[in-house]
Amino acid sequence: MHKLLILLAGLPGTGKTYLSNIIQENLGSFYMLSQDEIKEHYCDIYGYRNLEEKRGIESIAWAKYYEIMEQQMQISSNIISDYPFSQKQKTPIQQLVEEYDYKAITIRLIADLDVLFERQKKRDLDPSRHLSHIVTCYHKGDELADRTNADNLLTYEEFIKRCTTRGYDTFELGKLYEVDVTDLSKVNYTKLLEELKQFVKNAGK
Repeated sequence: MHKLLILLAGLPGTGKTYLSNIIQENLGSFYMLSQDEIKEHYCDIYGYRNLEEKRGIESIAWAKYYEIMEQQMQISSNIISDYPFSQKQKTPIQQLVEEYDYKAITIRLIADLDVLFERQKKRDLDPSRHLSHIVTCYHKGDELADRTNADNLLTYEEFIKRCTTRGYDTFELGKLYEVDVTDLSKVNYTKLLEELKQFVKNAGK
C-alpha cells in the first residue's frame, strides 16, 4: 500500500473526528495526529494569562505537530489528521509529503454556516470540551461550572468571519473529496469509504 496522509479539513463542527473514527475502522490502522490534542497538552503544561500568551502556546503546538508528522513519515506510518486547515498549513505539510513520498488525500467537509454555528456553540458548552478553547486565561485545573460565562466564546459574527476569510472551505492537498454534512443523517459515508478504498487500491498499482 502507498504511504497515506489523510487530511480531514473543513469548518468547525463538521464532524471531522467522527469521520476519522469511521475511516480507521474501515481502512486499517492510521496514526492519529490531532493538533487540538497537542495544543491542549501544552496549555496544561504552561498555562496562559492572556490571548497573546495563548498564541505563543499555539506556535509551540504547531512546531510539535510538524515534528511528529515528520517522525511518523520517517517510519512510514499511515497518518490521519483533522483540523480546519488553511493555506498557512499547506506549504509545510506539502513539503513533508513530497520529501517522504506520501500520497495525500483531503476530505473537505462543508455545511451551512448557521447549522455549524449551533454545533460549535453546543460543543464549546460541553463540559468534556477542554476549557482552554473558550477562555482568555487558563491554567491546568481551572474549572467553570457555567460555561456560558466563559469570556472567549465565539460570537456569531466572529464565527462567520473565520469561516469566510481563513480559507477553511478551499484547502486541499492531493486528491480531494468534498462532503456536505449540513444534515449528518443524509451523509453517505459508505460511498465515501468505497471511493477511498478504490483510490488507495489504484494508488498502490
